[in-house]
Amino acid sequence: MAATVAPQELAERIGAEHVSDWVEVTQAMIDQFAAATGDHQFIHVDPVRAAKTVFGGTIAHGFLSLSLMPMLAERAAIPAIEGMRMGVNYGGNKVRFLTPVRSGKRVRGRFTLRKFVERQPGVWEQVQDYVLEIEGEEKPALIAEWIALFYV
Repeated sequence: MAATVAPQELAERIGAEHVSDWVEVTQAMIDQFAAATGDHQFIHVDPVRAAKTVFGGTIAHGFLSLSLMPMLAERAAIPAIEGMRMGVNYGGNKVRFLTPVRSGKRVRGRFTLRKFVERQPGVWEQVQDYVLEIEGEEKPALIAEWIALFYV
């Protein structure tokens, strides 16, 4: 379980980095994501056809890679905010998909706190850099600058 900190203390930790453990992206995950989103492009769900492409096999959807962020953040032991009633996604300033994640590869999240300010009493805005690293790959799968609001 991650440590708990006061919002004001978290605001003093700009630049703090947390890294998750490795998680395998399985074909079952990719297939479930395809079913949930309706994106059944063959490069994701047809191993035989995908093997004949430049990818050499099936790849995760870019948005599947992005959607791993909450799970990986949980596994990165990012401190929880004392008294938090809820947190919501507010959006992203940028997202770039740099390297496809092949089925069976392991990924991890690297999170760096960029900004944490009180927008109004009891509402804190967090901006963090999210890098999805692929084990054994030089370039990450994606980079994102993500914004969340926390209600305390």
